[in-house]
Amino acid sequence: MTEKQIIEKTVSFVKQSLQNADSSHDWYHIERVLKNTRLILKTENADSFICELAALLHDIADHKFHKGDETVGSKKTKAFLDSLNIDNKTVTQVVNIVKNISFLGGHKRSDYFSPEFVVVQDADRLDAIGAIGIARTFAYGGFKKREIYNPEIKPNLNMSKEEYKNSTAPTINHFYEKLLLLKNKMNTETGKKLAEKRHNFMLLYLEQFYDEWEGRL
Repeated sequence: MTEKQIIEKTVSFVKQSLQNADSSHDWYHIERVLKNTRLILKTENADSFICELAALLHDIADHKFHKGDETVGSKKTKAFLDSLNIDNKTVTQVVNIVKNISFLGGHKRSDYFSPEFVVVQDADRLDAIGAIGIARTFAYGGFKKREIYNPEIKPNLNMSKEEYKNSTAPTINHFYEKLLLLKNKMNTETGKKLAEKRHNFMLLYLEQFYDEWEGRL
């Protein structure tokens, strides 16, 4: 099977797997991350096949939709890739990217590193910020029936991984607990450049949000 055929089979598998997913983590999220991956690859020296496979499979079973279990995604990824008889080295690299890509509070940097990992991680993080990031954040907050904003509940910037995973805080808090932190956690030059623009858009959005909330001109 050629690399192109493997990618096509992976696209079909992911589309089918996520057909009932919440709109913040659906096929279109995967597709945008794939596009971001291809954009970043134009300026990075990384294996495009591994990057594209990892981009397609990185959210195949997000822990948020599997009772906090962080192992489901990597297990499902390995089982699928093994079913295609892909070589063990490629499978291991893709599985390691899927296993380590999540933010989970962002206070502990992953011990895993590869040129492919940083490309896909940046591609995924770019989809968490800017206009799309704002839309996804509120979509997920609505899915979880969270308040949009509550001035009495302040953002917690020192959460442990478990506190982050179990948080039920208002959606606006998530800007401070994750979204606004991502600009300084980008790995690649392209990722940093794109993140800067999206970060600034979020700051403008928050300024407008608070003006409207407080009834200011």
